[in-house]
Amino acid sequence: MSSSNQGLDNAPDEIKLAVDLIYLLESNEVDPKVALAALKIVQSDLERKLEQPCTS
Repeated sequence: MSSSNQGLDNAPDEIKLAVDLIYLLESNEVDPKVALAALKIVQSDLERKLEQPCTS
């Protein structure tokens, strides 16, 4: 295993997710403008979910 992979193994979950998302977008040749627009929608949705009272 290379040292860069070991560094990612020890990275915080948000870094691992960001790397996975970047790979997914690039490997599917998603236009950066489309990706940014989609990410804004995702961010809004997640922020809305965080504001909702916990129902568990």
